[in-house]
Amino acid sequence: HWDRTKDLKKITVPTLVIGAEHDTMDPAHMRWMGSEFPRGRYHYCPNGSHLAMWDDEKTYMEGLIRFVKDADAGRI
Repeated sequence: HWDRTKDLKKITVPTLVIGAEHDTMDPAHMRWMGSEFPRGRYHYCPNGSHLAMWDDEKTYMEGLIRFVKDADAGRI
């Protein structure tokens, strides 16, 4: 019964949650998680699975790079 969802709001570093259509995690739940972090963001890979960095590489990398640039610029 271990559940840390209430603690997500306490994580204040920029946090990227990446979900994919064919992953084992529900993309809607991943989107919710991204919204719980004060400085969080969700990125969706429509053609990805659990290894979206390979099977939806372009989408994955574009979202990751955008997140890093925005975090570095203080926009997150």
